[in-house]
Amino acid sequence: MKLFDPASFRDLVSGRRRGAGASLLRGALRLGETCYATAVQLRNWGYDCGAARVRRAGVPVVSVGNLTLGGTGKTPMVRWLVRWFLERGVRVSVVSRGYGSAAGEANDEALEMRLLLPDVPHLQNPDRVSAAREAVEKHGSQLVVLDDGFQHRRIARDLDIVLLDALTPFGYDHVFPRGMLREPISGLRRADVVVLSRADLIEPSGREAIWRIVRRHAPDAVCAEAAHAPQALISAGGPVAAFCGIGNPAAFRHTLEQCGCRVVGFREFPDHHHYTPEDEDSLARWAEELDVSAVLCTCKDLVKISRDRLGTKPLWAVRIELELLAGQESLESRLRKIYP
Repeated sequence: MKLFDPASFRDLVSGRRRGAGASLLRGALRLGETCYATAVQLRNWGYDCGAARVRRAGVPVVSVGNLTLGGTGKTPMVRWLVRWFLERGVRVSVVSRGYGSAAGEANDEALEMRLLLPDVPHLQNPDRVSAAREAVEKHGSQLVVLDDGFQHRRIARDLDIVLLDALTPFGYDHVFPRGMLREPISGLRRADVVVLSRADLIEPSGREAIWRIVRRHAPDAVCAEAAHAPQALISAGGPVAAFCGIGNPAAFRHTLEQCGCRVVGFREFPDHHHYTPEDEDSLARWAEELDVSAVLCTCKDLVKISRDRLGTKPLWAVRIELELLAGQESLESRLRKIYP
């Protein structure tokens, strides 16, 4: 087993991998969890008590983040927010750390944003305070959407939106590396809005169980539920192969199957994977070996691939957008308080 392969790691920390060896590994990871969780709590305490300085950007900041590692649907949420403000005449910029980008280059999320929202500045900088100020001074932004900002407490925000993936909302109840949580669940107390993404994939009883935990930690937060709805899926007319390099590959596969695709081959790459010519050739050979009519990936993957076919098979991307199922009115009410 490759311990740090995403799928293998999930199998281990979720408990799906059984046996004495797996139990010993989970015990070792528990020691790491204690150290990591303590460091996170001390850092949060520094901000809570005012020992660590928080800096303002000069305009309202809306943060979109999560509690867990992996994909919860932050990018579709960011796009939904950007469009909401744009429709009301607000000049918006997106600021992110730029994780997974080469020096001086845009990462996959910025490339995807450029493709789908070409007129919206997307600034990437580990120093997100500087990036936000640049958005204001250079681009005339009236509001900044901070992508993946819940744990980045150095920049002040006017609204903290936290996404929970309905399939694994609390990271198997352990902080990394024993689980998938970035910080203890108690961190939800800082959330102003909690959005349960992929809520359509679980039963109402499961959603209510999640909300009971959320209300325990964030009783005053606005609660909303959302689905990830395919907006542009090409009907291949037969079995398909698919691949992705995102935080939650299982959710992408589930989306395809929900759309009626018969996925006969599926390959996973690490999140933010940079596709080399060798990767593309490997994918082409793999696709040729399968009896499929097309190969599907995410927009986040397609923007990093230099071809529109893998061998003789057409390569298509599935564009996913956020669809709010519940709580939209309450969410919009909070947004209007920030920028009427």
